[in-house]
Amino acid sequence: MQDQGFDTVEANHRLGFEDDERDFRIGAEILRKMGFGAVRLMTNNPAKIAKMEGCGIAVTERVPLQVGETDQNRAYLATKAAKSGHLL
Repeated sequence: MQDQGFDTVEANHRLGFEDDERDFRIGAEILRKMGFGAVRLMTNNPAKIAKMEGCGIAVTERVPLQVGETDQNRAYLATKAAKSGHLL
């Protein structure tokens, strides 16, 4: 759908998906079983922090991903920032 001009969020919605359908429950359970109750999370997406915390894992620090902007990813990154709140 992106080849038809839809951005990544629009394409997901037209296909009946949420912006991000990943499930953090299994990862959080693995972390708990390993004895972790808190993590430093490498992400630009504040929703991931909320999802991890919603699964009972405290996020003590957000470590930003440093992504170089290129002609190929410029629109994608702009969409992520504007529509999904990514901190770029």
